Amino acid sequence: MQWYTKHLGLKVVSQRMEAPFTAFLADDSGRVMVEIYKNPADEIPPYRTMNPLLLHLAFVSESPDVDKDNLLEAGATLVAEDRLEDGSHLVMMRDPWGLAIQFCKRAKAMLLDKEPG
Repeated sequence: MQWYTKHLGLKVVSQRMEAPFTAFLADDSGRVMVEIYKNPADEIPPYRTMNPLLLHLAFVSESPDVDKDNLLEAGATLVAEDRLEDGSHLVMMRDPWGLAIQFCKRAKAMLLDKEPG
């Protein structure tokens, strides 16, 4: 949780300090939230060996190169980097626990800056 708040700008909106140690992390839009927790009822998936396209967290990025360099310094690893014909720039990484994270700078934004009215 601390790694995600420090290096990805997520903020803790709710946290449970006893088992199952749940935390809800929100992005700065206030519309996207990720829940992380420890669930002893099941094994941790083998994130490091899973194809990152099977499961990853995607973040909009104005500067994928800067975000990539910052996360490399913070213990993440680079998986792939793609510059698409349309001008999009995609960087796939793994966090220190192997979960895939993608930074996306799309040539054409996929999300609206404000809600349709």
